[in-house]
Amino acid sequence: MPNCPKCDKPVYFAERKTSLGKDWHGSCLRCEKCNKTLTPGGHAEHEGKPYCNHPCYSALFGPGGFGRGGAESYVYNK
Repeated sequence: MPNCPKCDKPVYFAERKTSLGKDWHGSCLRCEKCNKTLTPGGHAEHEGKPYCNHPCYSALFGPGGFGRGGAESYVYNK
């Protein structure tokens, strides 16, 4: 039985969410920046950590500058 990459506890079959090649608890698969609950395959990944596609991933790792990437109103400090 695999362990969840976030909480390191065993993930049972009935509660398993598979994403990024790992098995997660449904409550542990959350955006690293805004803590929003994510769905498997419906998010982005950076260095093995999940992020919601918009606005977090695009604001943190997308192109910078006004009017680029659609995330100009969200400015996060890394």
